[in-house]
Amino acid sequence: MKTPHDWENARMIGRNKEQGHAPWIPYTNSTEKPNQNSTSFPEIISLNGKWKFHWVKSPKQRPVDFYIPDFSVASWAEIEVPSNWQMEGYGISIYTNVTYPYSISRIKIPHIDSKYNPVGSYRREFAVSERWLDQTVFLRFDGVKSAFYLWINGQKVGYSQGSMTPAEFNITPFLHFGSNIVAVEVYRWSDGSYLEDQDMWRFSGIYRDVSLIVVPSTHISDYFLWSEFDSAYTDVTLHANIKIRNSLSLTPEATEATEAMSVEIILLDAMDQTVQTNPPMKGNIQIKPGGETECVFKVKLSHPHKWSAEIPYLYTLQIMLKDGQNRVLETLQRKFGFRVVEIRDSQLWVNGRPILLKGVNRHEHDPDHGRAISRELMELDVQLMKQFNINAVRTSHYPNHPYFYELCDEYGIYVMDETNLETHGLRRKIPDSKPQWQDACVNRIERMVLQDRNHPSIIFWSLGNEAGFGSVFYAMKKAAMELDVTRPFHYEGDYFLEGVSDVLSTMYTPVKELEKAAHYQPIKTGHIKLKNLKPVRFKAYPIMLCEYAHAMGNSVGNFQEYWDVIERYPHVIGGFIWDYIDQGLRKTDTNGREFMAYGGDYGDRPNSSNFCINGILAADRSPHPSAWEVKKVYANIHTEAVDLLRGEIRVINKNSFRGMEEVELSWEITKDGNRIQDGQTDLGLIPPTSSALITIPCDPTHFPPGGEYYLLCQYRLKEATLWAPAGHIVSWDQFKLPIPDVELPFADLSLLPVLTMEESPTEVHIHHEFFEVLFHKQSATLQSLVYHGRSILSKPLRLNFWRPPTDNDRGVSNVVPFLPHLKFWKWSSGHYTVISIDTYHPIPQMVVIKTRFRIWGGKSPLEQTIRIYGSGDILVENRFVARKNLIKFGMQTAFPQEYNQLTWFGRGPHENYWDRQSGAAIGQYTSSIQEYIHQYARSQENSNRCDIRWMRFENIDHHGILVQGYPLLSISAWPYTQEDLETARHPIDLPHRDVVTVNLDYKQ
Repeated sequence: MKTPHDWENARMIGRNKEQGHAPWIPYTNSTEKPNQNSTSFPEIISLNGKWKFHWVKSPKQRPVDFYIPDFSVASWAEIEVPSNWQMEGYGISIYTNVTYPYSISRIKIPHIDSKYNPVGSYRREFAVSERWLDQTVFLRFDGVKSAFYLWINGQKVGYSQGSMTPAEFNITPFLHFGSNIVAVEVYRWSDGSYLEDQDMWRFSGIYRDVSLIVVPSTHISDYFLWSEFDSAYTDVTLHANIKIRNSLSLTPEATEATEAMSVEIILLDAMDQTVQTNPPMKGNIQIKPGGETECVFKVKLSHPHKWSAEIPYLYTLQIMLKDGQNRVLETLQRKFGFRVVEIRDSQLWVNGRPILLKGVNRHEHDPDHGRAISRELMELDVQLMKQFNINAVRTSHYPNHPYFYELCDEYGIYVMDETNLETHGLRRKIPDSKPQWQDACVNRIERMVLQDRNHPSIIFWSLGNEAGFGSVFYAMKKAAMELDVTRPFHYEGDYFLEGVSDVLSTMYTPVKELEKAAHYQPIKTGHIKLKNLKPVRFKAYPIMLCEYAHAMGNSVGNFQEYWDVIERYPHVIGGFIWDYIDQGLRKTDTNGREFMAYGGDYGDRPNSSNFCINGILAADRSPHPSAWEVKKVYANIHTEAVDLLRGEIRVINKNSFRGMEEVELSWEITKDGNRIQDGQTDLGLIPPTSSALITIPCDPTHFPPGGEYYLLCQYRLKEATLWAPAGHIVSWDQFKLPIPDVELPFADLSLLPVLTMEESPTEVHIHHEFFEVLFHKQSATLQSLVYHGRSILSKPLRLNFWRPPTDNDRGVSNVVPFLPHLKFWKWSSGHYTVISIDTYHPIPQMVVIKTRFRIWGGKSPLEQTIRIYGSGDILVENRFVARKNLIKFGMQTAFPQEYNQLTWFGRGPHENYWDRQSGAAIGQYTSSIQEYIHQYARSQENSNRCDIRWMRFENIDHHGILVQGYPLLSISAWPYTQEDLETARHPIDLPHRDVVTVNLDYKQ
């Protein structure tokens, strides 16, 4: 029987790889080392940078002997490490969600098509100093996709799979003084790819950091730190398990030799002041060559600072290894937070207080570098989370770069750390309970836990995503619990809570179904939600939405409704939006125009089109309008009106740990969108989970009847923080003041200019000396408006029941017949029947045109009344009762392109809709038409604003059109046509029209 390739053998997960362990973080201090006799070990040398590179489509074409030192690579190109080779011009970027790429067989498992399994060969040189020769040297790859072989100086060192956790090799025996050669052979696909069917771009290469790590021959090989609080959560026990390894070879002469050493731990607070522990953390050990031992510490501390996402207080631990003469051989440094996570009473508790997860799912993604994401971009991602009130992240669906967890520790973000396991396209087959896949799956969760378990930010371990179920998952959890029992476990695929998941986790559960679960009623579960889950099975578990509010394109409607339910029921603990960042890639077309590419834009087959464009942030990290809704709903400071005319409000602090000392209240009162009063108010001490009555010093004498008055309360940072500048708005609320309106007198129509009406069988012509109106009878539309010689309408004003589909419309139509079912409204918009037209000239100053339409989908005819006044005002009224759900109800027209400056009184400034308007305040706003629209990566419905009282469309001379709602309108406007928007794949496909398309809607 033919021996399978390593990369087609599910049982082969690595050769000569080191076990997973906590990262080696060298001690750094600007003043002095812990001991003046200390060396600088561990020493970390980056091998990032330019490597020689050769790429082929098939393993048979690879340069087999390239690792031999005499093999010349002088003619090879260079590639940046870290990088994905597709982003450097080698091969094709492939995006697919569920379907495996063609090279990965779905029939013969595991099997990789050798005709297309690209291989990248990497080589570079590095120098070894003389002082390293008595030490132990490891070569660490933080991430390589998908499998690779390693050679040093022509000698094979090992092999690795599992692309999202570090692979580390002891290369000491292969080194010599001076110049050394490292060679790496990377395969795009391997049997490991079967376990990495995540919804993402399928990139390849050495995409994370590469480092040499030099440690003493006897060194700290791993450490585990954790907290245990007393019942009052005031005092803590710090546990520290430190493993020491002697890497010297075990020889017959050295069998009995032992080395006396000691381990010492120093605890520093956030001000770098030593925290005394009783007893001191110091222990002696004896270790033989080739041996490993463990030093265990357990000390109690009184009233330590605690870590939470709201107050991420970090201590520093210095872990020193000393020889028998008390000389420091090695010093590690570790940031650490005292924090305990519990599940009890069907809630999630941190440090004895219940918390809610206001989270997002996040893929590692850079629009220019693929999965090779920089530290600066990681930090920006975390800063934006804090700015948008996001307190939790799920590392969907794999462990992230090690630095990301350090940022979450520092800034304060709760993390669900997820195993690199997804078999979506084969979830019914693998891993299931198949023994040949168990070792690989267990190894993946073990490596994740060993690497990440010292991070206080991590509060959940997740066993993966959409990978089916079976005995493999029990083995994974068992292995992980042998390494860490301080955190709960999550796996959404444990649909019936059969002992793997510690929470009831669901995906895309509708609000009504979520509330049923909260009421402990039977709910639907399973892969396609066809099976019933009885309350007796989940009553003791917290309920979590591991994915919800599918943020693809123009989306995140009814988000507030989700949180109304979550905050109503304590055992519903929140969720993670799918997802945080669009996975778009910056691309330029043949005309030099830049756009964000998605599946299919590289000729990739198969592909899932733009299903990778799911973020509340664009790929370049600019916020989509939905991000502002998320920020508003996720906010932890809320306001209730008490007596608004007295300026009395109740400020509610929904934080679990932080008071409100760092924010101040900035308020303003507007009349019809114009500010008339403002000020700042100190909030004093409002402890977490409490409220206070606050009086705003407003002057009610300035509130005469008539007009709309609003109070806007904004909570701003007093001082700059790590994540935002001073003045940053953390939260806001707005209230309409109960000022009585003034009933305006009816206008005396007799004072208006007299109108002339001329009617023919085909049209009605109404005119006055400064304006004229043409009504077309066949189409029953206002065909033309001319004011002072300027033509106002570029297209007729006609009924419209349709809008361009959004991404989620298209996505849902692939599962249920949404668009085919409702697309008749598009047809109805252009195919209604005119039943009757009646014209009246009741007084000289007014003309009335009444039209009755037969609309397919209507219970009764649509009745339209158009009143044209001598003042030039036109009042349009539509009345309609539909027998089917409407997409929208309104009218559409177009103005000449010169009327491209918009001012409105309504919700803004960003795009909003009736089911996504909590994050848009009512006010007066001004925008150009280019600023008014929102460019999604795939063109779709956009730019709507709700609750519009009035909107002006003006040219540069401030001539224009005023549109007014009775009482309110939703208005969208585009510098192109609706047909353009429906057919374009990308914004660059949209033409530059000489019109502004305007939608005047009751609602959509």
